[in-house]
Amino acid sequence: MNVYLDNAATTPVAPEVVEAMIPVLFHTFGNPSSTHAFGRQAKALLENSRRSIAQALHCAPSEIIFTSGGTEADNMALHAAVTQLGVKRIITSAIEHHAVGHTADAIKDSNGIDVVHLSLDSKGNVDLQELETYLQDGTPTLVSLMHANNEIATLLPLAEVAQLCRLYGAYFHSDTVQTMGHYHFDLASLDIDFITCAAHKFHGPKGIGFLYVNKKTRVNPLIHGGSQERGLRGGTENIAGVVGLAKAMELAYTDLEEHQQHVWGLKSYMMTRLQALFADVRFHGETSFEKALYTVLNVCLPATPKAGLLLFTLDLKGIAVSGGSACTSGATKGSHVLEGIGADMSRPNARFSFSRYTTKEEIDYALQQLQEVYQKNL
Repeated sequence: MNVYLDNAATTPVAPEVVEAMIPVLFHTFGNPSSTHAFGRQAKALLENSRRSIAQALHCAPSEIIFTSGGTEADNMALHAAVTQLGVKRIITSAIEHHAVGHTADAIKDSNGIDVVHLSLDSKGNVDLQELETYLQDGTPTLVSLMHANNEIATLLPLAEVAQLCRLYGAYFHSDTVQTMGHYHFDLASLDIDFITCAAHKFHGPKGIGFLYVNKKTRVNPLIHGGSQERGLRGGTENIAGVVGLAKAMELAYTDLEEHQQHVWGLKSYMMTRLQALFADVRFHGETSFEKALYTVLNVCLPATPKAGLLLFTLDLKGIAVSGGSACTSGATKGSHVLEGIGADMSRPNARFSFSRYTTKEEIDYALQQLQEVYQKNL
């Protein structure tokens, strides 16, 4: 039996998304910048998809800028804030995705700005009082904090941070890659400058995403060479990908509450079973539905002499899980997120992440194999 429990890395593409994309690949091959009928047909698909996404998020279509995915969108937001909006400081945390963390470090080196990491508690919550103290000094600032941590699932109180930023005149960017398609976003009421999306995190295709840029936040072209995407990102648009993204978002928000209940039920079940199987099991990050991303469970398992072989052994048994972000899975260094919250790195840590297609039978099989691995001491 093969069991895929690494949906935070990527999700399987929904059949309905594939069905929506195939006719585009075969028949709507025109360049949307062309003025002839082939181009106009592609342009219509592009803009209809943009409107569909904007409607789901309660924003204007012009605020949606299509990108190659979340990493590009995060990069665009940070670079725009520093090079065009006069930002002299980025306030972030040590457990952000590298798309933000590494980008902030690169900007710091090339632009001479300050990068401040907020204090964290053992669950990965940022210190909002400390954030307010920093904001009070009036330094032109971009606050960049992810909505939900991709490894430990802890949620940021997004509206509260947005209000703080507006109170003190700071810009606010949130990496929402893990939460887009999994939570409702009302951008008509959430006063935020930038949020990001990658379609493959909610059963869409890889290589397509978007950056939301609040219409009150004026930025100039970030990729030059063409007038595409309201002039902000040159390059011929990925029409099939955009259609797939729009379809995946439509599916996600059509039955979101049902999806949430299904996945949260699996996560809760797995936590309960793990506690019954292992007396010394721990969970990283917040674990309640109100405070944690319901699709991700990060588990600190009992100590074993062969902790480093756990994920490999599970893989041999057909179970796909990860020890952290898929973007760093080839690195020898441990998870910067777990290090950032002071986790016990001597014990095996595993991230299990679920989707609408995950079943209880798959959870049971994974738990059975995990128990056998420990009984054999790996």
